[in-house]
Amino acid sequence: MTITTTKPYSSQPASEMAVDLFENWFDPLETEVRARAREFIEAMIRGELDTVLARPRYRRSQTAGNEGGAGIAGHRHGSRTRSLTGTFGPIEIAVPRARLNTPEGKTTEWKSQALRAYQRRTLAADALIASTYLAGTNTRRVRRALAALFGGAVGKDTVSRTWRKVKSDWDAWDNRSLAEEPIVRLILDGTVVRVRLDRKATCISLLVVIGVRQDGQKVVLAIKSMGGESTDAWRTVLDDLIKRGLRRPEFLIVDGAPGLDKAIAAVWDGVPVQRCTVHKHRNLFAHAPERLHDEITADYNDMIYAATREEIEARRKAFIRKWRLKHRAVADSLEEAGDRLFTFTRLPPSQWRSARTTD
Repeated sequence: MTITTTKPYSSQPASEMAVDLFENWFDPLETEVRARAREFIEAMIRGELDTVLARPRYRRSQTAGNEGGAGIAGHRHGSRTRSLTGTFGPIEIAVPRARLNTPEGKTTEWKSQALRAYQRRTLAADALIASTYLAGTNTRRVRRALAALFGGAVGKDTVSRTWRKVKSDWDAWDNRSLAEEPIVRLILDGTVVRVRLDRKATCISLLVVIGVRQDGQKVVLAIKSMGGESTDAWRTVLDDLIKRGLRRPEFLIVDGAPGLDKAIAAVWDGVPVQRCTVHKHRNLFAHAPERLHDEITADYNDMIYAATREEIEARRKAFIRKWRLKHRAVADSLEEAGDRLFTFTRLPPSQWRSARTTD
């Protein structure tokens, strides 16, 4: 006997069915983490108020008429419930309330610095929403994708508002002054990312500038979408850095794009330039069949990672001599980079590792 079954038809979208499928599952790990997040946030805000009043809850001041002691005079008056959505999901927290005395003899409502007024999401949650949108997902799909994590607390309007706030913060960062930045070295590179523009997912070319401070700390100085890595595009980026107060750097690390080399010569002629050794390694592969890649890598690494400047130069000559006979295109590609591939040897050996590449 044959039994035939049919799959029940559902008009519900697959993405929503996926959310419904998991929304009734009990996860003790997630539940416990969410409870601990609530306890931690409430304890942090209570501790903030204790510091302001200079006394914990339910403890009287030691000096009559001076409730605040070394802190600010005032008194607590209950709490209010606030909804907060973070990467831990949506939770309800009890926020303590207090009235603080002012020098004018009046009182004012205490405001937490950790949890801003009208804040409904953590900064990490906003960053997650914005990054999902920027990755090429429209507002409706962002809502669906994050529905399970945020318990349905993220709608299309939330995504739009979050993006507008991020855009405003980005503009302020992109125009900040660099006059006080102790930058001594720059890393300049181009990259391609997938984003959403005008309601369509597309790939754009970004020009990235990272500064290295005197203490070795790296800081992103600029990320610009210029449509490519032409000389004019890079010149615009460099001119903007100078306009914002960036001082002449002492050392440059670049990816080897011809347009960038010309732009640098126009604004910072004479500054030592290091070609990225990782980019050049990839370029060598493009000039040889795959069966030679391992051998190229072994010879290249022996040269680039040699211990002294003299050893590097000797192995450089040996590399060119060998590959000119074995596969000339590889030797020609290495020679194309010239001495700029080895500018890092001018620095103390302790700095070679960080100065060899933009990666």
